[in-house]
Amino acid sequence: MNYKEIMDINQWQQILATSNEQPIVVFKHSTTCPISAAAYREFASVELQEAYLVKVIEHRDVSNEIAKDLQVQHASPQAIVIQSGQATWQATHYKITANALKEALA
Repeated sequence: MNYKEIMDINQWQQILATSNEQPIVVFKHSTTCPISAAAYREFASVELQEAYLVKVIEHRDVSNEIAKDLQVQHASPQAIVIQSGQATWQATHYKITANALKEALA
C-alpha cells in the first residue's frame, strides 16, 4: 500500500483541503500497541488512492488537531474516511478491517 505519513499540522491542513476533491483515509497508529499493529495490517492491505498515516505517540499534536478539526473523538488505532472536510466514517480497534474500509469508500 502507498500512504503518506502526516508529521505536522500544516501538512494535515493541506491534506484536509484535498478531501474537497476526493475522499481520503487517515489511519491513526500507535507504534507500541499490538491491536494497532493488527489494524495497520488491515489498513495496509487495501489499495487506496489517498491514504495517510499518523503515528500518534510521535505526532500527538497532529492527532489531536485531526480530532478537533473533524469533531471525532481520538482513538488509537483509528481509521477515518474524510470527504469535503468532514468525517463520513470512522472505526477503531478491531472494527478496522479491509472489508469495512472498502465498504466505507463504496
